Amino acid sequence: MNKHIDAERINNTLFREGERKLLNFFVKILPVRVMPDHLTGIGLVGSFMIFAGYALCNYSIYYLWLANAGFLVNWFGDSLDGSLARYRKIERPLYGFFVDHNVDSISMLLIAFGLGLSPYMRFDIALYTLIGYYMLSISTYINAYVRGIFRISFAYLGPTEVRVFAIIGNTILFFIGKNINIKIFSIEVTYLDLLGALVGTLFLIGYFIFYFKDRKEIAKIDPVKKPKLKNSRHTQEGKET
Repeated sequence: MNKHIDAERINNTLFREGERKLLNFFVKILPVRVMPDHLTGIGLVGSFMIFAGYALCNYSIYYLWLANAGFLVNWFGDSLDGSLARYRKIERPLYGFFVDHNVDSISMLLIAFGLGLSPYMRFDIALYTLIGYYMLSISTYINAYVRGIFRISFAYLGPTEVRVFAIIGNTILFFIGKNINIKIFSIEVTYLDLLGALVGTLFLIGYFIFYFKDRKEIAKIDPVKKPKLKNSRHTQEGKET
């Protein structure tokens, strides 16, 4: 029942080495009174900042900087909570797994809603991207339980890389200073709409690729068994006598 506790973490992200050094630095200087749950809460605060930043862009493009600050706060809390627990050897595998990934789901909901309420992305496309993320997450959690493998990275990209690209994208959008619209089959969309649709589609493609790949591996671990059938004719004759 607790296979996820010993799940092998697959983390081959672009910024893995640099991020690890930075996290090791922070866990050593954090005050003793700061606990992993506090950091998880800080990460969630960052998600609310992102939501507010995107939504408030309807009033001023300067709120993109609030969204950028939110991504930094979210990274700090979300990346450090588990690192701090492991550094102090106060891990709570069941509790940490439960809380961390539930908070991640809430965070992604806030970010997607913020984008959908902003002037930069259609709400339906933001939800499409969110659905793709959730499906890929479900695949990850199932594998953690069934195979003892927890994927953090996909194609060398993980949560940290996505945050960095989001900050860069927000900064470019700020200096462009306007929403760039294009028409596709008489439907007007923005470049962020196209990007969101692409990301959502990549999430779904990744989900199905991993589904068929992992299905083969799991079939080897848990092969088909020959059914043990009773002699139905003999059983029926016995009942008649």
